[in-house]
Amino acid sequence: MASVTSLSDNVQQHLASALSATLPEAAGADPLLRRSDRADFQANGILALAKKAKANPRELATQVVSQVVTGDELIKDVEVSGPGFLNITIADGAITGNLAARYADETGRLGVPTAAQPGTTVIDYAQPNVAKEMHVGHLRSAVIGDSAVQLLEFTGENVIRRHHIGDWGTQFGMLIQYLDEHPHELDHKASAEGTAASGEEAMSNLDRLYKAARKFFDSDEEFKTRARRRVVDLQAGDPQTLAMWQKFVDESKIYFFSVFEKLDMEVRDPDIVGESGYNDMLAETCRLLEESGVAVRSEGALCVFFDDIKGPDGNPVPLIVQKSDGGYGYAATDLSAIRDRVFNLKASTLLYVVDARQALHFKMVFETARRAGWLNDDVKAHQLAFGTVLGKDGKPFKTRAGETVKLQDLLDEAVDRATAVVREKAEKVGLTEQEIVENGRYVGIGAVKYADLSTSAVRDYKFDLDQMVSLNGDTSVYLQYAYARIQSILRKAGEARPAAHPELELAPAERALGLHLDRFAETVLEAAEGYEPHKLAAYLYQLASLLTSFYDQCPVLKADTPEQVENRLFLVDLTARTLHQGMALLGIRTPEKL
Repeated sequence: MASVTSLSDNVQQHLASALSATLPEAAGADPLLRRSDRADFQANGILALAKKAKANPRELATQVVSQVVTGDELIKDVEVSGPGFLNITIADGAITGNLAARYADETGRLGVPTAAQPGTTVIDYAQPNVAKEMHVGHLRSAVIGDSAVQLLEFTGENVIRRHHIGDWGTQFGMLIQYLDEHPHELDHKASAEGTAASGEEAMSNLDRLYKAARKFFDSDEEFKTRARRRVVDLQAGDPQTLAMWQKFVDESKIYFFSVFEKLDMEVRDPDIVGESGYNDMLAETCRLLEESGVAVRSEGALCVFFDDIKGPDGNPVPLIVQKSDGGYGYAATDLSAIRDRVFNLKASTLLYVVDARQALHFKMVFETARRAGWLNDDVKAHQLAFGTVLGKDGKPFKTRAGETVKLQDLLDEAVDRATAVVREKAEKVGLTEQEIVENGRYVGIGAVKYADLSTSAVRDYKFDLDQMVSLNGDTSVYLQYAYARIQSILRKAGEARPAAHPELELAPAERALGLHLDRFAETVLEAAEGYEPHKLAAYLYQLASLLTSFYDQCPVLKADTPEQVENRLFLVDLTARTLHQGMALLGIRTPEKL
């Protein structure tokens, strides 16, 4: 089925025709339509047009109104208000009819269109480090990136996921050398019993080995020398050294996958292309930059300079692509990744979900790639920068001991809190123990994701579990309960089935809910285009709030006539489908019973 044209687009077209019929030179002018408290929509575009045509805005508005077809089809009424605004009321039948078309969409897309000419976006997100525990700072990249993937794929974009894990560098010399001298440090107890290793076991192995190796490295000069030799072997591609490095990567992946599973996120092995994945390109990247004059040698290092980037002393701060000792920094890897994504993956957009504190680095990397001709008007790069996770005190989130909070502990606590909330109401709705545990997971993880996604990414936000699992206020649990409540009504409906009745008059709360449902498509497209999941979260919260007002004012199963019962069941069912689809785009589940 084709997409459904929204009511606002329909009204926009009607007004545009009326404008050009009144004032031929106004053909193609924007009527500037928006939702209004005074009517269903208000159009403000006539003021600017009247000024241009040197006409009286109120008179022009009156002439436009005479050209608008009113009645029952779409626009019930148009009136001129103030200096020349148009207040527009939509016919009840048009609202119901439009929603019925969305409801009937067999693709399950609720009438949301897909892009006519989709591009290819490579999204770089969820970038943990090998042999290191994931902490609260890794949460946002994963959650925001996953939602951006869902939104873009839903609008028809071809999305390639990339997890640029930290799997290379000098610290591996120390780890590999230690493992070489203590070969059983990464063995699994479980493998002896024939079961797979858990993420917890993998992480505790890595953690123990890392601490022991570090202690040895700091206290034993001879070990330090052996470890540094190992780095040279690793970079030279020595097979035995690479095989041991691979052990660390594999062990870390067992742990990563367990955390991403807990986060209810799909991370696929082929999408994990770490820093090491670009090793073979580094020398060529440097050669191309140096030969084209984009990068120059300065004190032995290969650097790119910028007019507008200077240090506190007023001297230029360069991007160092290759160090004076011949080693490569992050810039060489990031620039090689851009070449790979543009020329091999044929990307039209590169999206990086990375901490805002790296904004200067990415500004320099993108500008370097533009100068080299790898980025241009057809291929764009964008950093979707995000702020910091704060504790309740408004300072960066730490444990009582002042350490960074482990992501696994945080998620476990969220699930425990949420399970307690679900358990309180479980008897009333008849949940089994298995359903309590499962819903506790969905509510806890949903709460963490929603708290993150309902804030504009670039802003910091406070991590407050009490607030996150609250049934009141702008929380994911409030939305999940709204969905479950509708499912409960649909189960109790018996013989009555949802059906649209465009001939019925709508109560004010029904109209408000209906007009908001109609805005789902434009909200999704806007959130996808600007990489702004928080706009979708705000829309869904408002939808759940309008649903609450609707319940208070409009009985569903006890409505006045059988037709009204069917129409209200149709309205709540479409609301449930919209909540379900919208939450899925944020990576959040909606349990049937809560």
